[in-house]
Amino acid sequence: VQLQASGGGLVQAGGSLRLSCVASGRTPNAYTMGWFRQTPGKEREFVATITRSTTYYADSVKGRFTISRDYAKNTVYLQMNSLKSEDTAVYYCAARLSGTSFYPQHYNYWGQGTQVTVSS
Repeated sequence: VQLQASGGGLVQAGGSLRLSCVASGRTPNAYTMGWFRQTPGKEREFVATITRSTTYYADSVKGRFTISRDYAKNTVYLQMNSLKSEDTAVYYCAARLSGTSFYPQHYNYWGQGTQVTVSS
């Protein structure tokens, strides 16, 4: 499975961005998909994940971010609203074969990352 993330950019605090992650390869729609983020000097942290029908969010983004997937387009989205300066990070999409996990080491495939910068 190959993952291609896009949609990052510079936005003011309180604004919105939508990240996209296009999956290609062998049966990408069968995978659990996740979004993680990382800032310099810190470990990669969980943001959101989606199975075929269930979503989970980190407490820090709950109520502001929404993860969704379009099976016809093999694409997973992360809609980010009410952005805060602490949301600034490189965002990565990831895929794992099955089941839910909040830990990056449990994901098998990774996209290249897209930078999100929120100015205060």
